[in-house]
Amino acid sequence: MAQANVPFDKRLKRIVRRHDRIQSAGAVKTVTSDGLIVARPRVYRPRFPLKGLLAIVVMGFLFKGVVYASLGTEAYADRIAALQQGSVMEQAGAWIMQADPATKFIAEGVGSVLR
Repeated sequence: MAQANVPFDKRLKRIVRRHDRIQSAGAVKTVTSDGLIVARPRVYRPRFPLKGLLAIVVMGFLFKGVVYASLGTEAYADRIAALQQGSVMEQAGAWIMQADPATKFIAEGVGSVLR
């Protein structure tokens, strides 16, 4: 007699699990071809803040360009050299702040505005 309840118990567990997922994550409702409205749990897809990361990178390049334009080539290189002689964090900062083509390009544009 206990064998007869196994399919029912499995189906009941599946229904309860789906109901719990709908309660926690929300539901997407669709209408099937026979007119029945079916609620399915929303799929959880963690979204990486790509726009935020891109904005931080752009702001970093703008900052480097403004500093490069305001200090000048020699003074900027001297400060980067001083950072390279420091601790590990300062060396990492020197690697990030080194003058690259994008920084020089931004510095040319900013330099014309600053002067």
